[in-house]
Amino acid sequence: MRTFGGFRSRDEFFYGELRGDDVHLLAQPYWVEIEPTGTVLKLADVDVDLPVAPSKLIAVGLNYSDHITEMQRTPLGSPLIWFKAPSSLLRHGGTIEIAFPQHRTDFEVELAIVIGARTKNVSVKDALNHVFGYTVGLDISDRDLQKSEKQFGRCKSFDTYTPIGPFVYSDVDVSDLSIELRQDGEVRQRARTSQMIYSVAQIVSFASQSMTLTAGDVILTGTPSGVGAIRSGDQLEAQIDDWPPLQNSVTNAAEDSF
Repeated sequence: MRTFGGFRSRDEFFYGELRGDDVHLLAQPYWVEIEPTGTVLKLADVDVDLPVAPSKLIAVGLNYSDHITEMQRTPLGSPLIWFKAPSSLLRHGGTIEIAFPQHRTDFEVELAIVIGARTKNVSVKDALNHVFGYTVGLDISDRDLQKSEKQFGRCKSFDTYTPIGPFVYSDVDVSDLSIELRQDGEVRQRARTSQMIYSVAQIVSFASQSMTLTAGDVILTGTPSGVGAIRSGDQLEAQIDDWPPLQNSVTNAAEDSF
């Protein structure tokens, strides 16, 4: 398994490959080409930043049977996909800002796919050849807006509503990994990726039938049951397998932000 990420040292942002405690700087984003510059920095001396910069941020819904039940929905017979604004991305350690504190706003932990090559009309059999790697994501969701507007784009696209990271992993089998969300240290969601209705390959193939996926695009693959409300002051930890957890705090957005 190889580990990649986005990092910041003072005012400089760069992508790098993490090897042990060392960050090997890359000349380009890792999904374009893995080209080391020769510069090596200690992880302790840099800040972990966003590991992705997608042209498209795609989400999949209703991909765990137990979540379908808790949301009182019925299976659709095909993946449910929609777009989230890339501007909703939030780095590891960043603060989720609840846009409307009076609304119910939920956490959802998800496995995220990072596309590694131009992908159009790819078969399920060949789909994984178009995946660069995987990371941990949260799909923060304003349930009041979701119910009243009957669509998912706006209620899940406010700034900070897609925490992701800390790192991206390649050369890893994600077909049966643990996935978990802890809120203030208490486990709220716990499942395995093998419980997904549609596999990574099926999702990538399905999405590519409707649009061209480009290297660096991100797809969130759906959440298991146990979703719950967040409140200002919460501390969230999202984890897949033994990967370092994605950690984010929660606050209310300033009243003049919207």
